[in-house]
Amino acid sequence: MKVSPIATIVLVLTSLSLPGCNTHKEEHHVEQHKIVATNPEVKNVTITQQYVCQIHSQRHIQIRALERGYLEAIPVREGQAVKAGDSMFTVIPVLYQTQLDAENAEAQLAQLEYNYTKKLFEDKVVSQNEVKLLDAKLKKAQAKAQQAAAELGFANIKAPYDGIIDRLHHQQGSLIEEGEILTTLSDNSLMWVYFNVPEARYLEYQKNKDQKNGLKIELILANGKKFDHPGKIGAIEADFNNLTGNISFRADFPNPDGLLRHGQTGTILLKRVQDNAIVIPQRATFETLARQYVYVIGKDHVVHQRDIVVENELDDLYVIKEGLDVDDKIILEGVRQVRDGDKVDFEFVASADVLGHLKFAAE
Repeated sequence: MKVSPIATIVLVLTSLSLPGCNTHKEEHHVEQHKIVATNPEVKNVTITQQYVCQIHSQRHIQIRALERGYLEAIPVREGQAVKAGDSMFTVIPVLYQTQLDAENAEAQLAQLEYNYTKKLFEDKVVSQNEVKLLDAKLKKAQAKAQQAAAELGFANIKAPYDGIIDRLHHQQGSLIEEGEILTTLSDNSLMWVYFNVPEARYLEYQKNKDQKNGLKIELILANGKKFDHPGKIGAIEADFNNLTGNISFRADFPNPDGLLRHGQTGTILLKRVQDNAIVIPQRATFETLARQYVYVIGKDHVVHQRDIVVENELDDLYVIKEGLDVDDKIILEGVRQVRDGDKVDFEFVASADVLGHLKFAAE
């Protein structure tokens, strides 16, 4: 079969045009972006650590019945605020009052017998042993009267301190046993907030606790809102938990508005200012085998991979512990375009301009 000259020309032109198209696409695919470099910055930064916490009243006790009997009166309500000394429960006081009256009468009788016998002794009618015997009888009667008075006091259960009444476990008229729980009483004027700190953070806290900038402690509530009053470290437990490697801290928060209640949860924020920290943008780093690296540009424009140690992580920044100095030039944009030993052209942007556009505001 014969091919016409026109068809031959078309085929040749088509074959010549195809490599040109592919070449254009390949050139577009390997087009390189501009490499941007910057330098580490020395800044005072605020380091924030977060811990889940549990909130407790500084005093939270169970109110129990000290005697067996019928619950005669409950002059308080659930959730009521009481003052120290306020009556909360009364257990059949009539019986205790009758016993007290009887013991007081016995004590008065013993006192009269003692006084009469003592006068007879002074008149040399009876011996001194008779006086001693009645003196012992008097002291025994007085002790029984004091015991009856204490039992009567137990019948009227009073608040030992200012606080808030919890749920009432029994109703008026209930028969209760000695030691049975009637309610709980919470003193919420100061709240104790407990959280667990890893050993490394504990050592860091002990190292920096005396810095003049100090430690700022904030509490974030379950609704995401910050509690209005700052706290302070009130105590650290004596022992580490061998299973978790943590130690328990306690932060104390004043609670003048009564917003916090026993049993709440939240998040503790520990904030401290780290002076003269070396910081770099996070996007200037890359990770290989769980180690962090940056590309440092030498004076000859040759790129060198360098291992760094990150001390703390902020929103957009890393605080560098080891590996970089403020005079180093590091690649910020184009990290994935270079390899160790490459010679590059780059645009330099001062670190102050770079940090000014990041989310994290260095102080």
